[in-house]
Amino acid sequence: MSTGPLPIGSDAPDFHAQTTEGPIRFHEWLGGSWGVMFSHPKDFTPVCTTELGYMARIKPEFDKRGVKIIGLSIDPVDRHAAWSKDIAETQGTAPNYPMIGDIDLKVAKAYGMLPAEAGETCEGRTAADNATVRNVYAIGPDKKIKLVLSYPMSTGRNFDEVLRVIDSMQLTAKHKVATPVNWKDGDDVIILPAVTEDEAKQRFPQGWKAPKPYLRIVPQPK
Repeated sequence: MSTGPLPIGSDAPDFHAQTTEGPIRFHEWLGGSWGVMFSHPKDFTPVCTTELGYMARIKPEFDKRGVKIIGLSIDPVDRHAAWSKDIAETQGTAPNYPMIGDIDLKVAKAYGMLPAEAGETCEGRTAADNATVRNVYAIGPDKKIKLVLSYPMSTGRNFDEVLRVIDSMQLTAKHKVATPVNWKDGDDVIILPAVTEDEAKQRFPQGWKAPKPYLRIVPQPK
């Protein structure tokens, strides 16, 4: 039985893989950076084609935040290269980040996207067989999974939302604040409950609004 995607807070499994930019060892490739890995059930699938093109267009936004992007698809790297030409032609931008060829399904299984009994080859498998390989993982510099998003094959993913969540997580890591519902960059934020009153006074000498003792609202730190 598949247990589903690895949960937030778990270790991001390390792996060796062939990619469109040569062989990598995942943790080594990440280094001290944040990372986003997003997976695809098969090459030459329509929704994924639009996603790969859009991700290529907004890669500079991830670069600005120190986030490395890597894609994964259950097909060989040479098919990724052929698919890349279609993506460039139809979306205006070819993938400008590595794409993993997960031909033995090892990465998909390690991240809980396919069950152990799925076999050991992509040969003969269809997109429907691999429908659960539609996840986004954000991984922190500590190699822990920080975000998991799972999408159906028929719904294109919202990568602007991934950027928004990364902005929030990086703010939390740096300033000990959380972000409220529908937060956008520049909106007010919330002091983490774990921050004591004394520490809060040091970090936020301008003070804060507190409609409830546990709800301490401050302008977003820069």
